[in-house]
Amino acid sequence: MTTIQGPAVFLAQFISDEAPFNSLDGICKWAVDLGFKGIQMPTLDSRFIDLQKAAESKTYADELTGTMASYGLKITELSTHLQGQLVAVHPAYDDFFDGFAPKALRGNPKVRQEWAVQQLHYAAKASQNLGLNAHATFSGSLLWQYFHPWPQRPPGLIEDGFKELAKRWTPILNEFDKNGVDVCYEIHPGEDLFDGETYEMFLKAVNNHQRACILYDPSHFVLQQLDYIQYIDFYHERIKAFHVKDAEFNPTGKQGTFGGYQSWLNRAGRYRSPGDGQIDFKTIFSKLAQYDYKGWAVMEWECCLKNQEDGAREGAEFIKNHIIKVTDKAFDDFAAVETNTQLNRKNLGL
Repeated sequence: MTTIQGPAVFLAQFISDEAPFNSLDGICKWAVDLGFKGIQMPTLDSRFIDLQKAAESKTYADELTGTMASYGLKITELSTHLQGQLVAVHPAYDDFFDGFAPKALRGNPKVRQEWAVQQLHYAAKASQNLGLNAHATFSGSLLWQYFHPWPQRPPGLIEDGFKELAKRWTPILNEFDKNGVDVCYEIHPGEDLFDGETYEMFLKAVNNHQRACILYDPSHFVLQQLDYIQYIDFYHERIKAFHVKDAEFNPTGKQGTFGGYQSWLNRAGRYRSPGDGQIDFKTIFSKLAQYDYKGWAVMEWECCLKNQEDGAREGAEFIKNHIIKVTDKAFDDFAAVETNTQLNRKNLGL
């Protein structure tokens, strides 16, 4: 067994134009002061990382690693959540997702997708240059608007959608494989990979590609009323990244899993800061330790009530207190006897 690494923090919800969140040095000092040991790094803001340069220059990658190390920090994974989303976008969402791309590419879905694919290729090589073995992203979606079958879906629509998704992702997965890095899809509502069944459909479509792995975030499963504990039993061999984000589900006579178009504050299912929701993290950390998860526990702050800085400070301590330092011996070793084949045969009546 392996002791989970952490605590770490995903920077996406913290980066801003205000200090200390507007520079790499500032945010590193902030993270260390809160007790974090790792940072999951978004890749669209050059103030923190130049993704193309990290892919093309080992020297730059080493300098970035050195800067992190000078604060006692490590990069846990790079994140291309927004770029991954743009690998597969249904035309119904083109205008909404245009904001994820550079301004010059907006209004041109074909060029936007080509840019996103290139970004993923850069991320594969940059991850290798940085000494990383896992990468966090989204799958994108061609099918999300069809998740509720009304009107009836035409026969073969879902299967064809996953074939197209696999066609777009297989070359990317191959690039990550060439660089020795796992692609960890965050299983998430709004993506074509949003639960276990959809992940398996994708896995089948990419011929069980060894790099098609999972970023496990139980908060999304609470909102779907999915057994997030058993999910680990099913997919632990593919879980290579982990977000510590809490959630709660409090259905009423007026709304349930779909939320009735309410704001996050007023939904039956809503995200909370670690420790403030309903998720059984004690069992999750135990399961991951049992299955020898070798990655990081990364706090993601998304809370409709608590401010982000309090959430981060409490989240670092929350993760620290949940990481299990695994044992290197059995508790009953004191009663062990030496190996004796002759005695074993005698005890077996042989």
